[in-house]
Amino acid sequence: MTRNVAMLGCSALPVGKWQNPDSKDAQNLEHEVLARLVVDAMADAGLEKSDIGSLIFSLPRPYTPQKYFATFMANYLRLPCDGLVAEMMGNGMTGALAFQTAVDQIRLGRTRVSLALGVNFETATSAIDHMMSSMRATGDVDFHVPFGFTPISWYAMDAVRYIHEYGSSREELAAVAVKNRAHAMQNPIAQFRKPMTMDDVMAQKPIVEPLGLFEVPGRGDGAVCIVLADEEVAKSTGLPYALIRGEGFFHEGAHQISEVPNDMIALQAAQRAGEKAYAMAGVTAADIDFAELYAPCTIVEVLVSEALGLCKRGQGGKDATAGETSVGGRIPICTSGGLQSRGHPAYVTPLYSYVEVMDQFRGRANGRTVKGANLAMTSAELGNYNAAMVHILEAMQ
Repeated sequence: MTRNVAMLGCSALPVGKWQNPDSKDAQNLEHEVLARLVVDAMADAGLEKSDIGSLIFSLPRPYTPQKYFATFMANYLRLPCDGLVAEMMGNGMTGALAFQTAVDQIRLGRTRVSLALGVNFETATSAIDHMMSSMRATGDVDFHVPFGFTPISWYAMDAVRYIHEYGSSREELAAVAVKNRAHAMQNPIAQFRKPMTMDDVMAQKPIVEPLGLFEVPGRGDGAVCIVLADEEVAKSTGLPYALIRGEGFFHEGAHQISEVPNDMIALQAAQRAGEKAYAMAGVTAADIDFAELYAPCTIVEVLVSEALGLCKRGQGGKDATAGETSVGGRIPICTSGGLQSRGHPAYVTPLYSYVEVMDQFRGRANGRTVKGANLAMTSAELGNYNAAMVHILEAMQ
């Protein structure tokens, strides 16, 4: 038996520096932060705590002291569940996997209300520990890691190839960062909100050529709780909600960078996942009103927007430069500010995309509103888009 699933409420911690060093007397405790969000999200959804049947968490970062975090939170919330209590893991896709699993709990009839939630604290962790963890996730731990291969390295290679292949430029890629900062300036939960110009982006030191400091994500802490419900439950509240219209997943059988010759900037997993989501929703790319894309670097937003058919191949950077992907443009992308400006607390980053969808649909995206928005798209990746998950959501009154 399948059921229609609605996103009915949400709450999110502003992305920033919330983790304190162990030496500090006062600490922001992750379970206390997340518990407050659960209370706020349930109020936003117009439901009671007793309605919850499943708790699906994104796995906390390795730096979180508390292990078995999901069952610890069920205890802290005093919340017996007859659906599922579990933690999901999938690198950049982690939050989206939690969301999808929470959706599936309702579709399978195991519960009528489920939460997709998680916390990601990492800013007080040393740069050495953080980078060692990142490198071990990037490729073959016995082959790539000794050479210091990092996630930004693959994105930089994508950028060099894209500029060569399509006659693009640093300026076109930088236009994505400028556009995203303009959106973030209107988002109260974004991490970086100061005005930024093209000159500011181009003047920054390189991180990995050709990507500079403002074209890659900073480290940030965050936490999110999303309330999902059977559509009949959503209707009973009388509140606006977002219906899950389509979803798609594809893994190309490669880990991060494939040794098999391929079109490295086609993001084929995103193409396939997008095709599945469009087919399930019964829509095309032209029907999408705005998109929240998982794109750690400027080049990634360009490539995934093209892979999903939101921009023509080779035109993503040009569309950003022309304002086509800004609020008020043909297809607004990353209206929240994207990962460079809204922030990138990695294991919960995709959950922030669903928050932006909810804010747009409920008229809470003041200053960055996509007028008349009815259909939204989100994406998440599993390492340079060797795998992708895509959702299409519809505004329902």
